[in-house]
Amino acid sequence: MKRNYAGIEDKYADYKSAKVVLVPVPYDGTSTWQKGADKGPEAFLEASENMELYDIETNQLTYKIGINLQDPISENTSPEAMTKAVYEKIKSEIAAKKFVTMFGGEHSVSIGAIRAHFEAYDNLTVLQLDAHADLRPTYEGSKCNHACALHEASLNTNLIQVGIRSMDESELEYINMNKVYFGHKIHSNKDWMDRSIGQMTEDVYITIDLDCFDPGELPSTGTPEPGGMRFNVMMEYLKKVFTTKNVVGFDIVELCPNEVSKASDFLAAKLYYKMLSYKFDIK
Repeated sequence: MKRNYAGIEDKYADYKSAKVVLVPVPYDGTSTWQKGADKGPEAFLEASENMELYDIETNQLTYKIGINLQDPISENTSPEAMTKAVYEKIKSEIAAKKFVTMFGGEHSVSIGAIRAHFEAYDNLTVLQLDAHADLRPTYEGSKCNHACALHEASLNTNLIQVGIRSMDESELEYINMNKVYFGHKIHSNKDWMDRSIGQMTEDVYITIDLDCFDPGELPSTGTPEPGGMRFNVMMEYLKKVFTTKNVVGFDIVELCPNEVSKASDFLAAKLYYKMLSYKFDIK
């Protein structure tokens, strides 16, 4: 029996009528510290199946837009082969007029998805919510490493980075200081929300590395960094982005599940559903 996202009824999971497709990418080929991000999509789906589907804030049953769960992308022979497989899959779903969402896996899975959206939209903004800059041109012999996840986007798109609090000195060459909102600066005021949104073009693709959250709130990620964002602040910001811009797709990556505590898995599930609730008004 085919699995449905969050256990929703078949009529809301049917591909033809669904507005949204969800593509799991359980890849963890280039991470350099804690392994386990390949288990992230399964943990996310399990948590989603145990989540209430009425969204209080938007007063709606968001799943009724139709959410189709795709088979996982299993290509893992190399980072380059994985990137190509993701790119081709996401490109085909964009062509099918679906709102494409993806759950990783480590952050290298985003390279192909961003590439596909860049080709589909003339003036694309990429909003990166992340603890790490991920701007290296290559790392450990590959351009498709998790440390390079946003390098291509920095060259091809209007890249805006929020929450950054860890980077290598070599990345200073590629970072745009006018469009990066460091973690230690965004805690003192909220002006950064409106300023960053003012720098966005109309079409926005969002990539969220879960280490953007403070590890006190989401510890289950491969490379946690202190000083991160809180869930309610993230939701306030994302709601502003969704209501003022045309979000064309998004991905969530770097859930590294802990067998003892499921809180991080549930946060990821809630985050995904809230983002869809902000995107679609079903009333």
